[in-house]
Amino acid sequence: MILPIIGYGDPVLRKVGEEVSKDYPNLKETIANMYETMYNAHGVGLAAPQVGLAIRIFIVDCEPFSDSDDLTKEEEEQLRTFKKTFINAKILKEEGEEWGFNEGCLSIPDVREDVFRHEQITIEYYDEDFNKHTEVYDGLIARVIQHEYDHIEGILFTDRISSLKKRLISKKLQNIMEGKARPDYKMKFAAKKGR
Repeated sequence: MILPIIGYGDPVLRKVGEEVSKDYPNLKETIANMYETMYNAHGVGLAAPQVGLAIRIFIVDCEPFSDSDDLTKEEEEQLRTFKKTFINAKILKEEGEEWGFNEGCLSIPDVREDVFRHEQITIEYYDEDFNKHTEVYDGLIARVIQHEYDHIEGILFTDRISSLKKRLISKKLQNIMEGKARPDYKMKFAAKKGR
């Protein structure tokens, strides 16, 4: 089922997600709905807070990044096949140079800014069958994970840009809060809920 994506300004996007247990109600269905919602909106990642759930789940599918010209065959293959569900994730380490990349977010339509993040992460998480993993990722995969991980910590990519850039996009952010954004996917806006 395609769920509405929660827009910038909604308090759920600022909550630190709660851990979930393997008997969380409708866990598999929730994850399936998140994938359907993400693909419908042409995203590469989606976190539970973005569909109104303040829990520690996010999903990633880097396939859309695999058709870039400046990738090696190996990087292309890695991105094309990287699809994972992260439950109760914890980033243990962020290492390497910080590098910039133009990021966007389904909850903040039509806003893109360069965000600097570490090039490598070590992350511990459970998959959808509640098997525990500790893995190391770098490059674009690490970045997508870091972006989604921020969501379950109540952080948005706009928190990671300079105050000048924030001022420059403040009107766009205000429009999203007021429900004036018109992306080609279903959204739920803070102002429309009478908050």
